[in-house]
Amino acid sequence: MIRLLAASVAVLALSATLAAAAPPTSSSDTGASAYLVRISAPGRDSVSLGDLTWPTSPTADVQSFQYPADGSVLSIGRSNASVFASTGAAATARSQANVIVVSLFAGEIVAAQVTLSATTGASARSTLADLTTSEIQGLRALGQDIPAKPGTIVPLADWGTMTVLAEASGVRKKNPPGAQASAVGLRVKLSADHGGMPAGTEITIGGIQATAVADVSAPQPKPGKLTAAPAVKPGDRPTIAPAPEPKVEGEVPGGPVKVAPEVTAKLSAGGYVFPVYGPASFGDSFGAPRPDVQGGWHHGEDVFAPAGTPLLAVADGTLHTIGFNRIGGYRIWLRDTDGNEFYYAHLSAYSPLAVEGRQVKAGDVIGFVGDTGDAEGSPHLHFEIHPVSMLSLGYDGAVAPYPILLAWRRADDVSFSAGRIYTAPRHGAATLPLPGAVLLESQDIGSTSGLAPGALERVMKP
Repeated sequence: MIRLLAASVAVLALSATLAAAAPPTSSSDTGASAYLVRISAPGRDSVSLGDLTWPTSPTADVQSFQYPADGSVLSIGRSNASVFASTGAAATARSQANVIVVSLFAGEIVAAQVTLSATTGASARSTLADLTTSEIQGLRALGQDIPAKPGTIVPLADWGTMTVLAEASGVRKKNPPGAQASAVGLRVKLSADHGGMPAGTEITIGGIQATAVADVSAPQPKPGKLTAAPAVKPGDRPTIAPAPEPKVEGEVPGGPVKVAPEVTAKLSAGGYVFPVYGPASFGDSFGAPRPDVQGGWHHGEDVFAPAGTPLLAVADGTLHTIGFNRIGGYRIWLRDTDGNEFYYAHLSAYSPLAVEGRQVKAGDVIGFVGDTGDAEGSPHLHFEIHPVSMLSLGYDGAVAPYPILLAWRRADDVSFSAGRIYTAPRHGAATLPLPGAVLLESQDIGSTSGLAPGALERVMKP
């Protein structure tokens, strides 16, 4: 969706954008907005490209843009933006804008790529405002390389100034819990006539804002009861019961396959890697209400990234249950060599490695970010972690991926017990139960559906 607006009203000033990024007021609503380009000049109509507001206009995709027609003031290459928000007791909002090959005033200012991403989340348990994945690559002004440090102000000879990555965020813990974050990629303001534009002109490249406010009146999710695995007596040969994936309608095997690019990902000392290659953002929505899934709560984390971003095997292991269902869309499971299970959903396509029973290495590209299933037009990876010690709990045997993903992003390791188990408040503080058995063998965590029928049965043979 593309919206190119010309209006006589002044475009939103940077100061107003940043003021809105303080902790949201008690009357604020969950929402997200973004834009790709805004130009405001005295005596001229304002221009806005790719203006988005959730939910009326969730995505924008432009092939190129020039202003004026000859591009002497501004030109950009293919660019995109998207916004997403989810209300409720655990509210989340995300906003992202990607502007590439930026040229201002016939190359006096250039940038290879402006990437902005804001993720916010709010619940009675926690609040989050994250802008850490926003960055600018290849920035130069008047022939000089410019470090893209947030808040940098660059003088432009005697005709203006440029502000780099103006960011602001704030959270409120209660009354009600809320979080807000906003950023502007580049903002150029002219103090004198230049390049055919009058003094007072403001040009901004990329702007995002995300606000999450918890609805304290919304019902809390009611997950199934969690029980620890039984104790093991000496001489017993226990097995781990299967943890079936919830049955859904519309099951079909296979899916689109796309050639995987050559990528290199840094592994942690334990051999794990972050599941998304490149810029990505995520919050902490584990346990949030999800009425359309088993238990009625969110069993994983949503990692937002542009459609088509490569997805990586988080560990050495075996791929299984590859196919499509109504909720997860194109999805895949990975079982690592210790028996832990990892679930990837909403893929746009698989890589050629995505074959039932295929052994993969950590960092291998196994698929690509998409919005299939119930992703509602917002490309992201739904990612779950099911430790081997919890497989006896069925599909509810999951831990919160948030602290684990944070560690993997730094190529660090943390125990799976760092991810809390979601339990209703009456159960008190949640802790990961100690393993009640030593894993000798395991069965598939999901129902069989794959690119190669029969492969799953073969790989599970002793």
